[in-house]
This record gives sequence, structure tokens and C-alpha cells, in this order.
Amino acid sequence: MLWLLVFAPLLAIVTPAVASTAACVAPSPAASATPYKGPGPHDNDDPTKLFVEVRNTFRSHRPPPAYEVYTLDRKQLTDQGFPDYANSYKVKYWVRNLDRAALTRKIYRSINRGEMTFDRPAFNEERDPGPPTADLFEPAPVHSHPVTFVPTPEPVQTALPIIGSVVAKGLFDYRVTAVAKEGDELHLSVLPTRDPDRNRLREIYVDRTTLELRKIVATDKLFILGTSDVYGVTFTITMGSFQTYPVVCDIHGVVGDGYSGDGSTIDYTFRDISFPSTLPAWYFDNKQYAQHESEEPM
Repeated sequence: MLWLLVFAPLLAIVTPAVASTAACVAPSPAASATPYKGPGPHDNDDPTKLFVEVRNTFRSHRPPPAYEVYTLDRKQLTDQGFPDYANSYKVKYWVRNLDRAALTRKIYRSINRGEMTFDRPAFNEERDPGPPTADLFEPAPVHSHPVTFVPTPEPVQTALPIIGSVVAKGLFDYRVTAVAKEGDELHLSVLPTRDPDRNRLREIYVDRTTLELRKIVATDKLFILGTSDVYGVTFTITMGSFQTYPVVCDIHGVVGDGYSGDGSTIDYTFRDISFPSTLPAWYFDNKQYAQHESEEPM
């Protein structure tokens, strides 16, 4: 993920309101002071087993849809704590999840779009995070990748018949340090057992009954354009759902490691999410953009 230090101001986009509302109305936050009422089906699970069940529940919705379209609204503050309009912007994405290739257009006004550009949205990379259906349990890459790097597609296969089950007594990548019941949520505190830069989860909040994700606290990175400087970031990620898929709705980021410049606090919102059944192949080949200027998507 990349914080650029100079951006054009972007303001608004007009897209169907129904998709936005359905996709990203997050559950009401659980109140820890609310009296605990009744046992939930997972309240007494072993912490390791619970983490595995939470991860399996999230990944039961994968692979993601073949295509997704959404609007990313990025806002940040200056080093004085004021809105940084020059470095805030709004972008529309058309993503092919097979290779995470994306056509993007910046939104400067409600009817004026920027030029078509190519991108691969991803967490922990030198660009903006995404897409909304990203695998939040996926380890961060060992090294940052250029936008030309094509990731390995997620497997698409029919589920195998279950003839037995095995429950792991230990986790290879995380250990659960605490589990708390907070209203209608379970709150898992986790720490990586190896590669803390790659295994980025720190706090997980799930529905006590379904184990669907509601919120995650995770690490990410801030790459300063034109330098080798990299700073740690804490992301608080609020989840929602759309057409049975868990989706990222909002991200609140706070930069650490002593960083004090513009953008030390940043917010992303993912809205107007949709999953079209198909998109033109040329959307994902930037060498063809010039030939399709008259067909630019809005």
C-alpha cells in the first residue's frame, strides 16, 4: 500500500445507492458493558480450534467472484490534524480477481473522470489496499511487488466429500493469547508465532453465533514514494457482506515507527460494490486503453 505525498483532490461519484447500502452497512458495535446473555455455540471452544473455525468460515466464501467493481474513497489528515484535501481522492475500480488486474479511473467531480490507468490493488504493497473481497488471512508478501507482477490465482474446485475431521492443537502462524465475549461478538487477540511482518493479524472480532468477521486489527506498511523509507501501519478494518461474500467496508489507518508527516492518519471507504458476471477483456490490458477511449467505463 502506498501513501503518495501529492495527489489531486477528488470529490464525488454517482453510482447505484442500493449496492453501496447492501454491501457496507456494518453491524452495530458490541457494547462490552452489556450483560452477557446465554451461551453461544462457540463460547467455550478451545482458542486454537476457535481461530481455525473463524478462518475456515471466512474462507468458505472463497474464491471471490470473478469480477468486482467498487469505489475507493481515500481521506487523510495533515501533520497538523486538518483534512488534507490535496492528498485525498476517490477512485473507481474494475477488478478481475483471477490475476487481480484492475482498470481504474480517478473521480474529480461527479461527472468528470480521470484517464484510464492499470493497477493491482493489494494490502501490504506500494499501492492502495483492496479489493473489498481480499483474503485478510493471507500472509503479506515477503517483498513488495511491482504492478506488473501476476499473483497465483486462487484455486477453484468442488468441495471434496467429508469422511472425517481432524482438529489441530497448534497453529503454524499464530497463537491466540485471549478470547473475550463482548456482547454478541467474540474478540480474539492473536500474535504471530513467526514472521510478524507477514502474519499481520492482531485482533479479530466475529459474530458469536456464525463466526463471520465483523472487525480486524492488522498491520500494514506505508511506503514513501521516491525513498526507501517504510513505516509500520495499524489498520482497523470494519467488515460487511454483499451477496454472501464478506467485504471490507472501512479502514482506519494510523502510522507508527515515529512517522510524523502528512497522512499519519488515513481512512479508506469501499462503496458501490458490485459483482458483474463479466467485463471486457481489454479493461485488464493497459496496452489496449488507447484503442478504447470512446468506450471508457463511467
